[in-house]
Amino acid sequence: MSVSPADAKPLAAARGSVSDFVELMKLRLASLVLVTTAVGFCIGYSGPTDPQFFGLLLHCVFGTALVAAGAMVLNQYMERETDALMERTMERPIPAGRITPGDALVFGTLLAISGIAYLCGVVNVLTGVLATLTIGSYLFAYTPLKTRTPLCTLVGAIPGAIPPMMGYAAATGTIDVYAWTLFAILFIWQMPHFLAIAWLYREDYARGRQLMLPVVDPSGVSTGMQTVLFSLALLPVTLAPTLLRMAGVWYFGAALLLGLAFLGCAVLVATARSDRAARQMFLMSVLYLPILLGFMVWDRVAL
Repeated sequence: MSVSPADAKPLAAARGSVSDFVELMKLRLASLVLVTTAVGFCIGYSGPTDPQFFGLLLHCVFGTALVAAGAMVLNQYMERETDALMERTMERPIPAGRITPGDALVFGTLLAISGIAYLCGVVNVLTGVLATLTIGSYLFAYTPLKTRTPLCTLVGAIPGAIPPMMGYAAATGTIDVYAWTLFAILFIWQMPHFLAIAWLYREDYARGRQLMLPVVDPSGVSTGMQTVLFSLALLPVTLAPTLLRMAGVWYFGAALLLGLAFLGCAVLVATARSDRAARQMFLMSVLYLPILLGFMVWDRVAL
């Protein structure tokens, strides 16, 4: 009987420690999902910040956390064989043999179903439907496409951009131009962010047979060009909230300055095509998003 790479380090009786199951949930990455969900909720909520506000926000964030954690676990279950091939992922609980694939499948499924049911039952059905679309597109579109086409990053940006819409839907019970604006900001921001990551780990992605753009674009020309184009597109989209009266002039100024700095890093990626430039782009993207969203929420409250 053949042994898959994911089972290369067999621990037949292993059930994993609590820390292994926590590691499967990728809480640091899931926290970004929760932040953007909370931002969407704050943008959409029109009442006072009273106990009802905090109660509904807590329910929304809790249900979203279950769904996000379930998605992370199920993604690692589906990618256990490619994870075993890459240096940065081979020590994850499943390829390292600390948790069996079957246990991970059950754990992830329970988390995801519980989260969707919680959102539908305690928040509203629309938020639960959006959560289902998020996890479905992440697992059944983005994940399999990673080994088939560089367009996977574009597809993967869709589930990454839905969480603020979930928060908005939880607060309002509907989806309108404000929600789609939040979606557009998150969607476009993810492209330079993930292209920078893909450039830094391009050799590892190649070992894992994952066709991120830098893997099939060794010169970095196309990667740099797309980084600049998406950074350019981000500028007008991030200024739109002021025009739509989602936020005020303070947000507009912050978005403009942040956008120009972001674009500057993208131009450096395109011209230098180096690990240093990609790392600067990555760090800038990590700082950019919470500052931008923070100004949006603050200015929204002040309107």
